[in-house]
Amino acid sequence: MEADAATGAPSDAGADRPAGEYRLVEDAASLRGLVDELVREPAYALDTEFHRERTYYPKLALLQVAWRRGIALVDPLAVDVSPVAEVLAGPGLAVLHAADQDLEVLERACGRAPTRLFDTQLAAGFLGMSTPSLSSLVDRMLGTRLEKGDQLTDWTRRPLTETQRRYAAGDVVHLLELRDLIVDRLSALGRSEWAAEECEILLRRSRAPLAPEEAWWRLKHARQLHRRERGVAQSVAAWRERRARTLDQPTRFVLSDLALVSIAHRPPSTRAELEQVRNLDVRQLGAGGVAEVLAAVAEGLAMAPNAVRVPPVHRGEGVARPAVAIATAWLSERARELEIDPAILATRADLAEFFQDRPGGRLVSSWRGDLVGEPLRRLAAGDAALALDRGETLVLEERSRRPFVVAEPQIAGAGGGDEGPHVP
Repeated sequence: MEADAATGAPSDAGADRPAGEYRLVEDAASLRGLVDELVREPAYALDTEFHRERTYYPKLALLQVAWRRGIALVDPLAVDVSPVAEVLAGPGLAVLHAADQDLEVLERACGRAPTRLFDTQLAAGFLGMSTPSLSSLVDRMLGTRLEKGDQLTDWTRRPLTETQRRYAAGDVVHLLELRDLIVDRLSALGRSEWAAEECEILLRRSRAPLAPEEAWWRLKHARQLHRRERGVAQSVAAWRERRARTLDQPTRFVLSDLALVSIAHRPPSTRAELEQVRNLDVRQLGAGGVAEVLAAVAEGLAMAPNAVRVPPVHRGEGVARPAVAIATAWLSERARELEIDPAILATRADLAEFFQDRPGGRLVSSWRGDLVGEPLRRLAAGDAALALDRGETLVLEERSRRPFVVAEPQIAGAGGGDEGPHVP
């Protein structure tokens, strides 16, 4: 009985296969055969192992795939994995866990993300599980323990050990079965469309790096820089970003944040002045680097004020904090009542954006609009109020508009001589 990838009907696709039963794909012919098999599958599970500690872009070190008839470990250090794009572009449903970073890696290695996505971690949030790890989800829903592995292992080292391979296979072996169980529970609760909508939003989210001219926004206390400092920060950070991409190195390897901020505060105009910058060894700038940094500084100093790209002011930054605090308290109770991860229901940023003269964001439409948007609208309009029920739960009620009279404190010696009994 095969799962219908569109309707989410249960299947035996997740039949428990030992993680040791996998095939290694280390040459173009083997990968071609795997791709030809996968493009016909209605659903397949994916995971990636990657490193990005010493590179600008994440470096794919292993690609794991599971489908109804097998598990494959594809070695991207031995074979070009770009043909996997044929699978990703097809109609099959890609099942991943905590997919955001994996999607970035796939886009880089294969040129695209999947056409359709089911994220087991995200979907489990609609069952009341707060961002569960894969091992905890497998344990909770399947009663199975995943093999423990060294999370700090070097996946780029070859050959991979048998322990590494089994650990990697374990990351995909249960995903299809998990997906079927989660879909069944979501369907029973009438929440399948909610999870599908959130998976689609995750899939379509842009994972492109910031424009080089906006890279300075990531600096700590960037908003506190003054006008001239902002121009220098923008120009030098843009140079750093481009050089890091060209060299495929982390930006901190090119120029540290501390050095960049120091340059913005006291812009150098000579090599001697640049050598005095805190946390900077000019030798690390490489050939031509000193001249390029000084040129970037000069460009920043000459930058017109309207050429400086200022970090955007997010909607809701000026919203009264009491409104957000009160709504946050009620949302926590609402999430508990609905058995939904509070982070999925709404974030503080969602609330701040909602409490505007013109409400915006995720709470004004779709499933969130019905569940929390409309009640919050009535709360903001003064038509509803929060009450503590028996000291245990917050309840949103119709507002009576009858003010509660608070007794004035009694002051000793006041009251026209009525001082009570005299104590000698």
